[in-house]
Amino acid sequence: MVSDAFSHDRFLVDQLIRPVANLYRVTPLAIGETPAGGPIAFVRQKKLAVKEDIRFYGDEQEKQELFRIKARSVFDTGGARYDVTAADGGPIGVLHHQLKSLIRSTWRVTDADDHEVAIAQERSLPLAIARRVIDFVPYGEWIPIPYNFDLLSNGRAIGHLSRKFQLRDRYVLDLSGDSDRRVDRRLAIALAIGLDTLQNR
Repeated sequence: MVSDAFSHDRFLVDQLIRPVANLYRVTPLAIGETPAGGPIAFVRQKKLAVKEDIRFYGDEQEKQELFRIKARSVFDTGGARYDVTAADGGPIGVLHHQLKSLIRSTWRVTDADDHEVAIAQERSLPLAIARRVIDFVPYGEWIPIPYNFDLLSNGRAIGHLSRKFQLRDRYVLDLSGDSDRRVDRRLAIALAIGLDTLQNR
């Protein structure tokens, strides 16, 4: 059973600056960027790991694991796939980075039964190209290029992920358009983290 903590439609994902790991905090939102309570998840990604293994915890001491993202293989010729599983190993879904989307990043999101529930795609092709160009510019990561993704289900917009320009990465994940809740909120939060960590934002 999914915790009520993940019953919200809007979340703030913010990065915590640490030297040995990428850490994030996930907080549900009410109106605007007003928190609807305290953080519901703390996320850890080890840096320089050979195979991605990102853990989500219900407490800052990291004693209560909620779910995780794990790379299916080190190399995947069909585009990288990441399994999202509960703490007991039960499947939640899969995040599949489409290989054909090298210019404009696109991710296919499937549920525990391998049914497609969403496609996440960079909103602007020109900005996607600009973002890739500045990757080759010294200190280009400090240039404020917008980084926004739209989430589509059967061609219909159900949500979006938008980055806020600050010293550390901050994102708002909005699934207000997913009124029938096709996308498990844990899977959507995993996607939000993945769009930052797995694409080296």
